[in-house]
Amino acid sequence: MFKKATLALAISGLLGASAAQAAVVYDQDGTTLDIYGRIAMGFEGGGEKNGVDNGEEFRNFGSRLRFTAGHQINADLRAFARVEWRFTGDERSRPGFDEVRNSYLGLESKQYGTFMAGNYNSYYDNYVMTPFDVYVERGYEFAGGGLQARGDSLGYKTPEINGFQAVFSAKHFSERGLTEAQQSSEGSVIATQGGVVYAAGPLRLALGYVEDSVRGGGNGETRFGTTAEYDINDAFSARLGYETRGDNDKRGGGFDTVGLGGSFATGAWTFYLDYYNIDVDNADKDRDAWAAAAHYDVSNNFDVFVELNDANKDANNNFEDDLYYAVGARYHF
Repeated sequence: MFKKATLALAISGLLGASAAQAAVVYDQDGTTLDIYGRIAMGFEGGGEKNGVDNGEEFRNFGSRLRFTAGHQINADLRAFARVEWRFTGDERSRPGFDEVRNSYLGLESKQYGTFMAGNYNSYYDNYVMTPFDVYVERGYEFAGGGLQARGDSLGYKTPEINGFQAVFSAKHFSERGLTEAQQSSEGSVIATQGGVVYAAGPLRLALGYVEDSVRGGGNGETRFGTTAEYDINDAFSARLGYETRGDNDKRGGGFDTVGLGGSFATGAWTFYLDYYNIDVDNADKDRDAWAAAAHYDVSNNFDVFVELNDANKDANNNFEDDLYYAVGARYHF
């Protein structure tokens, strides 16, 4: 059950396929238009206390609005497009939307695979490290959805063949239109990423890499990651992950991270628990972090959550890092 859910989340996050709660507003002659939205808010507190107050706050938790369009060109080929905006759901704001989170188009073929272009999430995150990306807010210590992604990208995904699927994406950081004074020392850069996934029965394995370019917030070294997920039964799933990045002579930034966790689902409840060991190059000692959460589905469209995260950043920093907690609710439409 969990492996199928992981794969479904990855596909719905990147393709023109809509989330389960999406409303089909048009479906005629092979052309579809879906609308999906989420309003999420709640309280958070704790976390880093690096010269700032870390008391309670009523806040937004990833509210968004999404349009997904598709057209069946022939029996095998489908065109799709998606645009998604984020907005602050807990208070009045101007402008109404904070950012364009995703905006892309593509062609999907059962025989030849899927081609995408535009502003979409990291393939490496969505397909390789995704078993650990289960928390609403904090607790995920591996790569994020924006890693060397979300803009000016071209991607390709093979069809699934005997349980195997490969993904590849390239993001272009251009210097076009910039004066010599405005140009970066790295110049125009293409950062690639990719991975291979194998799923059979209760087992899911994934391996991938990211060229962690400086232009995209990295240290100029390549990041590698792998995960394994196993459905022990219909209720319990276990996961193991590893991620590493080399230390750059000029910028540092090297690390080795090991993650171990599990999920337990019973009725409307789903519980998550993860432990990480983060070994940062040239740090005095390792950082041990953990996260736990309980999510409850009140209905298909409404859920509530409680999450805890001890990132333990004070292990190798000169500031206090308290236990982080979040309590909130989300309505999907």
